[in-house]
Amino acid sequence: MNYRVNRKTGDRISEIGLGSSYLHEAGKDEGIKALRAAVNGGINYFDLAAGHGASFPIYGEALEEYRSRIFYQIHFGADYTKGDYGWSLDLDTIRHSVEWMLKELRTDYIDYGFIHCQDEFSDWESYQANGVYDYILKLKKQGIVRHIGLSSHTPKVINRILDEAEVDMLMFSVNPAYDYGHGEYAHGEVEERERIYRRCEAEGIGISVMKPFSGGQLLDAATSPFGKALTIYQCLSYILDKPGILTALPGAASEADVLKLLAYYEQPEEALDYSAIASFEPIRTSGRCVYCNHCKPCPMGINIGLVNKYYDLAVAGDVLAVEHYRTLEHRADDCIQCRHCDNRCPFSVKQSERMQEIKVYLSTR
Repeated sequence: MNYRVNRKTGDRISEIGLGSSYLHEAGKDEGIKALRAAVNGGINYFDLAAGHGASFPIYGEALEEYRSRIFYQIHFGADYTKGDYGWSLDLDTIRHSVEWMLKELRTDYIDYGFIHCQDEFSDWESYQANGVYDYILKLKKQGIVRHIGLSSHTPKVINRILDEAEVDMLMFSVNPAYDYGHGEYAHGEVEERERIYRRCEAEGIGISVMKPFSGGQLLDAATSPFGKALTIYQCLSYILDKPGILTALPGAASEADVLKLLAYYEQPEEALDYSAIASFEPIRTSGRCVYCNHCKPCPMGINIGLVNKYYDLAVAGDVLAVEHYRTLEHRADDCIQCRHCDNRCPFSVKQSERMQEIKVYLSTR
């Protein structure tokens, strides 16, 4: 397992976490096995926007003894007291729901208390007017909530709340379908979504990723909006290459599902290559580096995807990106203009020209 540090909180978080959409389907015994297999495999981050309230006592029994080693993100607005998922902006309902979740999880604190499911400006306005955000702040002051998160599918709403609230972690829906305008939660244009990734990276706000496989649709050609399937490993690789991302949170309904996710780190490099999306979306992806590194190997040893990522972040105002760029062993000024990368890029990026652009820009910073 690899880990990434949330710069806002200092927490060291597993790149692969676990969502809870399907855990209740496993039943108690299999659910406990799945969660313990996750912890034993190095997963330490768990999202509790569950598919059903039955997941909570499974977590409580499975992970009580591991509590100090793991992180829970718990949602203020998700109500499971009647079993099925319910969404509420009512303070009393939320207070009662949070108390219920803590009891079932056998814990007395929340690592990340989330402002839940804010997809419209009116949601955020009601959340504040009803006193829910103040309630989270109160619990943080008491030490019950350690950090504050935000869950949303909508870039314009995310930007407003990040401007107005104290946010340490963003939960955002990220996958190749949503990023290129396909699916129920494909909110925002390509560049608008990418600005969210860059903003979070620049400000040190971690991103935890919901719906990494678009509800499973991307894994089956019959349901994929592209008409072609991707593997779970291609989707995870795509997500983890995005700026700002700390952890992807796929669901699991069995120990076998967890072990399949953990096998990500055993895959050969070609199994993680998601550049096929260029053939799915040639217009939207053309000329845009997505950091896939399909252009490798560079004869001069330049990590072209990483150089591009640091450049994009630097342009967005991330001072740390400039410093990270300077620590690279091989930078844009090592480019000899052989155009090997131009010929290999599936997204038609003129990387040789871009290396010159990056060289000039970052040499003055």
